[in-house]
Amino acid sequence: MGKRRIVVQGDDRLSKRCRQVTDFNRRLHILLDDMKETLEEAQGAGLAAPQVGILRRAVIVVDDSEEMLELVNPEILDQSGEQTAPEGCLSVPGKWGMVTRPYYAKIRAQDRDGNWFLLEREGLTARCLFHEIEHLDGHLYVEHIDHFMTDEELEEYYAEEEGR
Repeated sequence: MGKRRIVVQGDDRLSKRCRQVTDFNRRLHILLDDMKETLEEAQGAGLAAPQVGILRRAVIVVDDSEEMLELVNPEILDQSGEQTAPEGCLSVPGKWGMVTRPYYAKIRAQDRDGNWFLLEREGLTARCLFHEIEHLDGHLYVEHIDHFMTDEELEEYYAEEEGR
């Protein structure tokens, strides 16, 4: 396993639609393992393959129980509700913006061996799933914001959330 370099906004690979994974082999397993290590070291909530320069449909998301979920060729089957919160991205380091996303996600994906499974999540994990899957289609969260939040705005948001 090895840590990979995270590409940042401005790199063309982040704006390209990723190709389906068709070979569930050792190379895919190494990619997923490397993505997990990279995500853990970066202390992020999710990571998509294009963020490490690989244009394949694979993502890692940390769920509410701190488990790293591997999703290959994920497809959004259903979504509902709404949540608005600050969002950041390892490919847009140090910047945050308010993003509205669905509250609930139902996803169909494959595991590292090609087996299909269903996944249903809510809240922050659903937000991460939508964020990472969006990367696979060449989009960044910054397309959803009207401005980057200042440190003061971010602190104020979290202070209000704690007070609820």
